Amino acid sequence: MRELDTGRIREAIKDLIIRTNLYESPDMTEALKKASEDETSETGREILSMLLKNLEIAREDRVPVCQDTGMSVLFIEVGQEVHLVGDYIGDAVDQGVREACVDGHLRASVVGDPIIRENTGDNTPAVIHYSLVPGDKVRITAAPKGFGSENMSRLAMLKPADGIDGVKRFILETVENAGANACPPYVVGVGIGGDFEQCALMSKKALTRECGSSSGIPWVKELEKEMLEKINETGIGPAGLGGAVTALAVNVETGPTHIAGLPVAVNMCCHVCRHAHAEI
Repeated sequence: MRELDTGRIREAIKDLIIRTNLYESPDMTEALKKASEDETSETGREILSMLLKNLEIAREDRVPVCQDTGMSVLFIEVGQEVHLVGDYIGDAVDQGVREACVDGHLRASVVGDPIIRENTGDNTPAVIHYSLVPGDKVRITAAPKGFGSENMSRLAMLKPADGIDGVKRFILETVENAGANACPPYVVGVGIGGDFEQCALMSKKALTRECGSSSGIPWVKELEKEMLEKINETGIGPAGLGGAVTALAVNVETGPTHIAGLPVAVNMCCHVCRHAHAEI
């Protein structure tokens, strides 16, 4: 059994939240560079050039890439051979988020009650997804999520008879419905299977995959490729002003489901698509 002080988790969370908000992940930067080469619209190329310049300024001046620094979404995998000591892990995580908000000069974007809507002032509490895994390490994935894109996300409980064609229609309709509202070019996370909440979770986790990676399941890989092509054929384009690049990637995660169901969730994400990983 390995002892691990949750203070180290707090420090890792603080670093991840600041890093993901101030510095675009390398895979996303490369995806934007490639998009600027592929874009056929002059306006689209200008928009992509501005986005790349914004990343450069954020990096050099150590300011957030986007003013919406989002809700702090964290996937925390705890090895079953780890014995956590010190503060309760949930408190340690929130303290890391709190310190990141203050030291990283991040916008406070969280309200403590959905109706009363009083701002908590420090981006806490975080949205935390824990899982118990083999081993003696703790793996953390941070994915702060802004709500310009989150608000355009959707979930559908399709019927098994809807099949793959129904899935494709729902993905495309969701993107078309988002239009310019979710700040294209997009990364589109898709969850297929599970139940109501699991398919939504898979769609969110899909956004943490490296941009440009593909599923190891042949039919899923083909679906990702086809949907990326169809989404880019919509002509929505960068910033919704028209063009050939509406999405940078479509990432699909799947899971077992009930014989009577075909849940599908589409989690829209803007070109920032913040994600970073740490292992302790």
